[in-house]
Amino acid sequence: MVKGANVGLTALSENVGSVVVGLGWSSATGEGDADVSVLLLDGDGKVRSDGDFCFYNNPVAGNGSVQLLGKTPTADGSEDRISFDLDAVPQEIDKVVVAASRYGGSRFGELDDLRLTLADSTGDALVRFAVDGADEVSAVIFGELYRRSGEWKFRAVGQGYASGLAGLATDYGVDIDDTEEDAPEQADLAEDGPPQPDRPAPEPSRPEEPVGEAPVSRVPAQATGPRVDDTPVPAPPAPEQPAAPRPARRPRTAKKKVTLPRTTRKSLADNESWRAARLFPVSALKSDRERETRATSVVLSVMAQVPEFGRRLTAGFGAPAGRMETYTEVTLPHGESPRRPDGVVRVERAGKLWTALVETKTNGNALKPDQVQAYMDIAARRGYEAVITLSNDVALEGSPLVDVRIDGRRKHKVALWHLSWAEVVHQAQMLIRHEGVGNAAHAWLLQELLHYLQHENSGCHGFQNMGAAWVPVRRGIDDETLCQGDARALEVIENWERLVRQVCLRLGGELGQKVLPVRRTRRGSDPRALRTELADHLCEQGRLNAELRIEGTPGVLAITADLRTGKLRTSIEIPDAEPGYPLSRVKRLIRRLSDAPADLHIETLVDGQGAGPRGTLERLRPEPADIVPKDGAQITGFRLSLFKSMGNGRGSAETGFIRSVDQAVDRFHAQVVAHLEAPARRSRSAEPTG
Repeated sequence: MVKGANVGLTALSENVGSVVVGLGWSSATGEGDADVSVLLLDGDGKVRSDGDFCFYNNPVAGNGSVQLLGKTPTADGSEDRISFDLDAVPQEIDKVVVAASRYGGSRFGELDDLRLTLADSTGDALVRFAVDGADEVSAVIFGELYRRSGEWKFRAVGQGYASGLAGLATDYGVDIDDTEEDAPEQADLAEDGPPQPDRPAPEPSRPEEPVGEAPVSRVPAQATGPRVDDTPVPAPPAPEQPAAPRPARRPRTAKKKVTLPRTTRKSLADNESWRAARLFPVSALKSDRERETRATSVVLSVMAQVPEFGRRLTAGFGAPAGRMETYTEVTLPHGESPRRPDGVVRVERAGKLWTALVETKTNGNALKPDQVQAYMDIAARRGYEAVITLSNDVALEGSPLVDVRIDGRRKHKVALWHLSWAEVVHQAQMLIRHEGVGNAAHAWLLQELLHYLQHENSGCHGFQNMGAAWVPVRRGIDDETLCQGDARALEVIENWERLVRQVCLRLGGELGQKVLPVRRTRRGSDPRALRTELADHLCEQGRLNAELRIEGTPGVLAITADLRTGKLRTSIEIPDAEPGYPLSRVKRLIRRLSDAPADLHIETLVDGQGAGPRGTLERLRPEPADIVPKDGAQITGFRLSLFKSMGNGRGSAETGFIRSVDQAVDRFHAQVVAHLEAPARRSRSAEPTG
C-alpha cells in the first residue's frame, strides 16, 4: 500500500475477525529499537480513558481485544506483533491507531526498512506498507483500523511526530500526570508481589507540531504511563531567579497485578530431604506417553484457568479474547480409524467459537507428518481454525517443522502453528516474575506449571539436541574434509539457529527484558538462502557465530563457537565516548569491572585501526596503562571477552555442546554485562499503582 490508501479487510480475506499487525525495522548495528503503542479512539477521536492506551506497561486493552505480543526475529531484523480481535473491540471504539516511538533522543531516521504488515487469523499476509520520510521524528503513526458501515478497514498513515510520544498521546486525549506519585509499598505474594522499579521519564516539554497532517485538537500535556523520552524544552526562568526543579514523572498503569517474590521464604520442614507438595507431580512419569499426556493436560488446564497466560499463547494464532475451555484425549472420526488429538482449545466470544486441535511431543520426540496431516484434514472438515503443534523443537522462519498438504478445493482454510516448550516457559516467566497476573492464585498456578516444565523428568526442556550431523561435521572440520554444499553443515546451521533462539527466550524470561538474535541481512533476504551461505562459511572457517541484543545493554553480545579449537568465546563491544584522558577512561572501565573474572580479556578499539592493545583483567588491574594506545590513537571503545571450553556431545548433558553454550552466556552476562548496564536503566515493568 501507499501512504493515504485504505482498503476493506473483508475484501482481502474471509478470516479477518482476528488479525495480527506487525511493525518492523532494522538497523546496521542491530541495536536500533522502538516501542509500539496502540490507541483506541471513540467517535470524537479521543481515548475514553487512559486504559485505552496500550503500551509496554499496559499490554492488553479494549477488554482484551488488543494485545501486544512482543517481538519476534525475522530475516530483516525483528518485528513487533499486535493481536486485534476485531469482533470484540468495544462498540464505542471507532478507530484504532497503531504507532511506535523511539526514546533517549533517537530518531526513526537511524532505522531502516520501516514497515507494517497485516495478516489474517490463518497467518496469510494481507497488507504491507513501507513508511518513508520519518528521518527526523521520534514517533510515527504507521496505520489505523477504523469502522465504516459495519466493516473494518485499514488506512496506511505514515505520519511522523517531531514532538515524540508526548505529542502523539496528548493529541488523542491521553492524560500525562507530571506529579510525583508515592512509590509502591513492599508486598509479598499474598499482597500483590514485590515492588518493581518505575521507568524513569524526563521532565515534560511543550510538544512541537507534528510532521505531516496532524489532528486538529490538542490538549494540555498532562500525562500517564507512556514512555516520553524526548529531549525536554524547559521554559526560560524569570530574571535572576533559577527555575524550580520539577519532579520526575512516573508511569501509571490501569490496575494492580501480582508477581512472585524474588526471595524465597524460610522453609518449615524438619530437614532438607522433605519435598514440598506439588500440584503437578513428576516423580511417577515412566514413559514418553505418560510425559506427553501429563504435559498436555498441565499446560491446557493452566491456560484455561489463567486468562493472561492462555491469551498470550493463543493471541498470535488468531484466537479471540474470550472464555477459554480446554480438553484432552478427544476422539474425532477420521475414516475407518478415529483419531485422538492430544488436546482441543476452544475460545468463545460474543457467540462466535474459535477452535484448535493440539498435537504434543515431549522428550525430544519429533512430530509425525502423517499424524499432523490427519489433524489438518479433520480440522478442515469440522470447521476448526487451527492445528497447534507443541514440542521441544524450535520452528525457523521459512522452514516448517512439518510439511503438510493443503487441499485448495476446500473453502475453509486451517492454519498450522507451532509452539516450543521453551516459549511456553518464557511466557510463564514473564508473567509471574516481571509483568504480573490478576491474583495470587493465578501466580501460584503459573509457578507450579514452571516447576513442572523445568523438572528433569517432565521431558519439556526445549531444544536439546544438535542432531545427527553434529559429530560428522565436527570431525570433517577437524580433518579438513568438509566441503561447501554438504547438507550436514546446513543441518548444523539450522540447529545452531534454534539453539540461539532458545537462549534468547531463556535469558529474556529470567531477566524480564527483550533478548533477540541480531540478523544482519539485506531487506527481503530469503532465510533459507542465508542459512546456505552460513553453512558454506562454516565449512570454510569452522566457526558458528551469533549475536544477541539485550535491552538496556550498551552493545551486542556475540557468541563464537570455534569447532577447530574447541573454544567458546562470548564478547561485547562497548563504545567509549566519555571525555577525559585515555588512561582515565581505561581506569574507569576497570573500576566498573571490579567484580568481573580475572581471566576477562580486554581489548582497546582505536579509530581507523580496529583492534589495539589488549590484556587480561588480572594483569591490567595493577597496570591499566598497558592497554592505552602508545601512538596516541583515539580510543573508540573496548571489546570484552571470556573464553570457555566447548562441549563435545550433541545433546544437553553436562559435557554437551548445548549445556556449554548456556553456561558461557549465563556467566558472561552475570559477571561482565551486568556491570556495564547503566544504573538508571529503563525498566519494562513499573509497578502498577491501582
